[in-house]
Amino acid sequence: MQLKRYAAATDVGLQRSNNEDCYLCNPESGLWLVADGMGGHAAGEVASEVASRTIKDGIVKGSPLTESIQDGHHAILRAVSDGIGGQGMGSTIVAMHSIGSQYEVAWVGDSRAYLWSPNSPSPLKQLTRDHSYVQMLYESGAIAQEELQTHPEKNIITQCLGSMDLDYVQVETLKGQWQDQEVILLCSDGLSDYVSADEIQQTMSEKKELSAATDALIQKALAAGGRDNITVVTVSSPDRWTRIVENVRSFFSRSRI
Repeated sequence: MQLKRYAAATDVGLQRSNNEDCYLCNPESGLWLVADGMGGHAAGEVASEVASRTIKDGIVKGSPLTESIQDGHHAILRAVSDGIGGQGMGSTIVAMHSIGSQYEVAWVGDSRAYLWSPNSPSPLKQLTRDHSYVQMLYESGAIAQEELQTHPEKNIITQCLGSMDLDYVQVETLKGQWQDQEVILLCSDGLSDYVSADEIQQTMSEKKELSAATDALIQKALAAGGRDNITVVTVSSPDRWTRIVENVRSFFSRSRI
């Protein structure tokens, strides 16, 4: 029997008074996500919670992941209009929907997903591309890759759920097929801003249990200053029997549509 397939942890950090991050683990629907809210006390945490709840509701009723994320964007806008939370609140999102041997990762903003493949020559791969100002500078050739982590404006994002000037957000996605012993790691920038890819790789290599690796990554971010909320979700590949069962279930579900 496979051990628990996922682990998750969040920490307010060392300089914040409230936690605007939100994570969701819903293995019944194959959904895991991290949302990083913004907008200050009693606003950012509202935005991330509204987005998370709306995306889960969409997946449970059978909506595609990208559509569910768009619904999360519109739900935050409606909440602001109804006087819930605060004006200008928003949230990044990174989510993974896994069915059988297939998974889809989707994101808006700078929360990230990494793929840990211990049997690969390069075991850690960043799956997501930040929607940020410095990423645009790097892609245009204005700055070097080494400057991405140290640029003074690295925390400026180019879009988020709840952006009042956007009718629709651009949801980026990628799809993949699980291989044995793989892990997908979802995190807020409270981890990725303070813990390098090399440190993440080292931690995943040293800690064999997901809960131990997740907690160790949180502690590394705290040791590096912990100036932001920190959230980490790790999800391992399903075992072979689970993949077969979920693939058959998905096939018959699509056949009834």
